Amino acid sequence: MPPELLVGSASGDDAAVWRLDDHRALVSTADFITPVVDDARIWGRVAATNAVSDVYAMGGRPLFALNLVGWNVQALPTSLLGEVLAGGQDVAAAAGFVIAGGHTIDDPEPKYGMAVTGEVDPNRILTNTGLRAGQAVVLTKPLGVGVVTTAIKADQADAPTVEAAVTEMTRLNDVAARVALAADATGCTDVTGFGLLGHLGRMTVESGVTVTVDFEALPFLPGAVDLARQGIMPGGSRRNLAGHLELLDAGGHDETEQLLVADAQTSGGLVFGIDPAHVDEALRQLAEAGHTAARIGTAAAGPGGIVLR
Repeated sequence: MPPELLVGSASGDDAAVWRLDDHRALVSTADFITPVVDDARIWGRVAATNAVSDVYAMGGRPLFALNLVGWNVQALPTSLLGEVLAGGQDVAAAAGFVIAGGHTIDDPEPKYGMAVTGEVDPNRILTNTGLRAGQAVVLTKPLGVGVVTTAIKADQADAPTVEAAVTEMTRLNDVAARVALAADATGCTDVTGFGLLGHLGRMTVESGVTVTVDFEALPFLPGAVDLARQGIMPGGSRRNLAGHLELLDAGGHDETEQLLVADAQTSGGLVFGIDPAHVDEALRQLAEAGHTAARIGTAAAGPGGIVLR
């Protein structure tokens, strides 16, 4: 029988899933980014980690990828591109997938990413429609990447802050996906360009729940909050907040705290819902793997949106 589309653009997810048979389904996704750090190889690692994230967010594992490259051949040496691609290969080797080829175009602004194909059990697909009332909501990586990368561009980030951001941007979401599945998560998404507000907010609407988020429980990258309070904030985060205000009940939280919840992430973590009884074990497993994860809130029946407490 022909493959059956199980998940596509109509669901609001960033990947498509095709059932092959009762036990196998393919996940297909693509993503690319402009440079977020100065080191070419690290940028390659960040971009590849970001591109493969949607496969993990759906509970799958990557099988192979195609490189997607935009390169200014007049201004940038091919040796530098080699470093970018080597960074992507680093991630492929760590994650256990193959880079099978790719495509490059001449582009004034460099871009790098991947089209990734993975596999998933069709009976255990995680989507952004699966949050349930009563579940605890877990976030697996700290926020603040957009603030820190903006500070890097402005030469306002110190070395420890940059190092912490790079560590998180290059951390695969493979362990987070396994932990979510082991804890019987029913809904999951990754937190990327639209920030926690955009991605979790969209998931609440798709799932028919409202999530109360404890701001004090949110993990942030070292230095991110201080940088934000100094006015360092990417334009994307401001657009995220303006574009998703209808999903946010900010309570008494000021604009900076609202912007931090909306901060545009590159290669962010997963956010998923699980039974509260499974939270301690999930957080223990994530901490053992080096993740800065936290229970950030609780889902309840409602029209959708985030209530910030």
